[in-house]
Amino acid sequence: MPEMTTVKHYKELQIWQKGMALVKDIYRVTETFPTAEKYRLTSQLRRAAVSVPSNIAEGQARNGTGEFLQFLSHASGSLAELETQILLCVDFGYCGAPSAPRILQQIMELQKMLAVIRKRLVSSSH
Repeated sequence: MPEMTTVKHYKELQIWQKGMALVKDIYRVTETFPTAEKYRLTSQLRRAAVSVPSNIAEGQARNGTGEFLQFLSHASGSLAELETQILLCVDFGYCGAPSAPRILQQIMELQKMLAVIRKRLVSSSH
């Protein structure tokens, strides 16, 4: 991942790029969900997924470390929401192998990346 001080645009952030890949995977997986879920889980999953790179982008585009940290926290919350919804989809039989394990792995990787960025931002602001 590029050093935070050298990043000029959120599109350069590997975490944003991985967040975008997660959104695409969520859209692909939810295309196969039952029609009855279109305005329920499908909509919730897509909204939570889109929120991840969106919050990363908005936070990086802000002028202060504190604001960036706040938006990274929102992205982390959206990942937790997304993980919960994927686990429900597995329980309901809407999503299984290989999609669910791959998505859950992406979520875990993004959570770890967010933790690293937050730690770097906090330590660099002191």
